[in-house]
Amino acid sequence: MADEENTSAPPPPQPDQDTTTEAQPREPHSEPPANKPDKPNHMSFSIWPPADRTREAVVKRLIETLSTPSVLSNRYGTIPQEEASAAARLIEEEAFATAGGSAAADDDGIQILQVYSKEISKRMLEAVKTRASSVSAAPDVVSQPETENAAPATTATASEDAQPVDI
Repeated sequence: MADEENTSAPPPPQPDQDTTTEAQPREPHSEPPANKPDKPNHMSFSIWPPADRTREAVVKRLIETLSTPSVLSNRYGTIPQEEASAAARLIEEEAFATAGGSAAADDDGIQILQVYSKEISKRMLEAVKTRASSVSAAPDVVSQPETENAAPATTATASEDAQPVDI
């Protein structure tokens, strides 16, 4: 009877277990233990709309891209900080509105986020191209970026042709 009450002895090995591996550490299983229930799958995840903090980070990055030397500025020129700030806010707001208008009810936000990103890129490029073409038309700008649409440097504007008139 004393042998039956002894609880410190290890249980006998089961037929499907290999007794030689008991002394070696076991590798962790990738499967969840059978006694723990799986986590419920009713948790939703959505990345749209972005938080205000994220939108502000996008605006700051746009300002930096527009106003500092970069591959984009090598071709189209840099934009002064104040002008870049106004342009960046407008670009982000318009892209956000456009992407929000394309929202699908069953979408988790990834497709909308792609639309948002593409709209920002498209609008940023339009902004620098528009500014580069308007700057290249101005004669008093010292450094003009090289563009395909730049007017020849020898063209005079109406302000250069005008002579002061004495009255």
